[in-house]
Amino acid sequence: MHGHCRWCLGKRVVWAVAWWAVIFSGSNAGSAASDGRDHEHMRGAVEAMTPHQPHMGPHMKWTTLRPVGAGDPERANRIVQALRQALDKYTDYHVALDEGFIPMHPERKPRHYHFANKERRHLARVQFDAAQPTALLYKKTSDGYELEGAMFTAPRGMTEDELNERIPLSIARWHAHVNICLAPDGSGRRISRRQFGFKGTIADESECRQAGGQFVAQAGGWMIHVYPFEATAENIWTH
Repeated sequence: MHGHCRWCLGKRVVWAVAWWAVIFSGSNAGSAASDGRDHEHMRGAVEAMTPHQPHMGPHMKWTTLRPVGAGDPERANRIVQALRQALDKYTDYHVALDEGFIPMHPERKPRHYHFANKERRHLARVQFDAAQPTALLYKKTSDGYELEGAMFTAPRGMTEDELNERIPLSIARWHAHVNICLAPDGSGRRISRRQFGFKGTIADESECRQAGGQFVAQAGGWMIHVYPFEATAENIWTH
C-alpha cells in the first residue's frame, strides 16, 4: 500500500477535515456551512499548538499542577512505557497512514504535524488507553516524517479529577483552547487587525460581539502532548 500513499494522502486529508474539526469546534456540524466553519476552527487550533513551548496566553487553559501524590511518578512512568512500546511501529509513518492516521495540513510547514485517528478520538471519549493516543506527532524530514510523540484527548466536560485519573496532574498538565473570537464569517482567520482567531487579541465575549465576531468559550476538548522518547520527565511531558 505504501506505493500508493501519495494518492491516499490527498484522499485522506480531504476526508479528515470533516471529523477532526469536531475535536476543536465541539460541534456536530450538519450542513455545508457548518462544516466550513469547523474546518477553520480546526485549522486555527492546529496552528496554535507548538509543542515544546509554554503557552500561557488568554486563549489557553491549563489544568492546575498538583502536589505529587503517592504512586503518581510510577503511574506516569507506566503510561510512558506503554506509549513508547505502542509507538515503536509508527516510526515508519507509512504504518500510521495504513492504520488510519491522517496528517493535518501536510501542505504547510509547521514545526510539528498532527496525524489524527478518528477511531482513537471516539475511544478517548469514553476511556483512556496509554497505548492508543488520538494523534501522532511527527516532524517533516527530507524524505518523509520522523516520529516525535503523541497527543491524547479527553471530553471538554471532564473535571480535573477525571483528567487526573487518566494522567496524574502532578506530572503533566492538560490544555484546552478557550476564549476564541472567530471572524464575522465564522472563521479563525485574523483578517486585518489581528483581533480574531486562536492567536487574536480579543479574548472577551462582549468585546468579540462588539467587533462583530463569533465567540467560542472552548474550542473542543482537552489535549495533552507526550514525547516518550525524550530522556527526562520534563521533556517527556512538555507541551
